[in-house]
Amino acid sequence: MIYEERSYMFQPAHFQSFLTLFEQEGLDIMTSHLGGLVGYFTTEVGQLNTAVHIWAYSSFEDRLARREAMWQDASWISYSEKVMPWIVTMESRLLRPTRFSPLQ
Repeated sequence: MIYEERSYMFQPAHFQSFLTLFEQEGLDIMTSHLGGLVGYFTTEVGQLNTAVHIWAYSSFEDRLARREAMWQDASWISYSEKVMPWIVTMESRLLRPTRFSPLQ
């Protein structure tokens, strides 16, 4: 199992609009393609106006296949075109659990 941590910092004026649009449109599309949403968070301290989400995949190849399929979905492309102009920075990290991690 691998986990992907994705962080997106938004323009302050658009952060709440992003969260609303993600809940209304993006979440269903993402979960239908990516499956294992572990958690979705916003920041209170540090880099503000940031959304952080963690997804679980059975392998790196599983992640690649799922994300590729999502980018073939017209509804995902339409949604992403709405929110991409609001993004200031994006970061993705692939995490592998240690043998003693509660999440495996």
